[in-house]
Amino acid sequence: MNAKKPVRTSATLATLAFGALTFAAAPARAQSGNHLEIIHHPNYDKSVFMPFSPAIKIKSGKILWLAGGTALPVYHDHPHKREQILKYLTNDLEGQVRQTMDGIMETLKAAGASPKDVVHVFIFRARPRMGDIGKASAVVNSYFAPHNHKPTTTNLAVLELGEPEQLVEIQVVAVVD
Repeated sequence: MNAKKPVRTSATLATLAFGALTFAAAPARAQSGNHLEIIHHPNYDKSVFMPFSPAIKIKSGKILWLAGGTALPVYHDHPHKREQILKYLTNDLEGQVRQTMDGIMETLKAAGASPKDVVHVFIFRARPRMGDIGKASAVVNSYFAPHNHKPTTTNLAVLELGEPEQLVEIQVVAVVD
């Protein structure tokens, strides 16, 4: 039995060899979120809804600190211009949180990160009213839920923020490769 073997040209072999070398030489990169380990207590009751993780262990990567974000665009004038304040800092906590988180998501993307890379979220709320912690947390969580990720969180009521109309400022810490 004489089976014919396929004939490969030297060009095809060179291409395959080059591709293999390129692949082998490429640095291994963790996928988004793979460099974090979510920590839960041994007695964690999964029937209880937790909007955050108690702890996250960093297994690899570099820390990315984002500046505190507000409902103002990421790039805005300093000192603040009154027309920008009136346009973006409306008296709507959930709206300000959404605008702030949109800016944070843009910054994460610019850094090559995603919501799955976020380790901690600091939420500072001014002029708090009953129920505001839940409203702010629900909006923030909506940005992480599609990624099945719950970063650690600090949610504080403070006396005041940078502008009288400012209801929220959010700072994020992430880990990237």
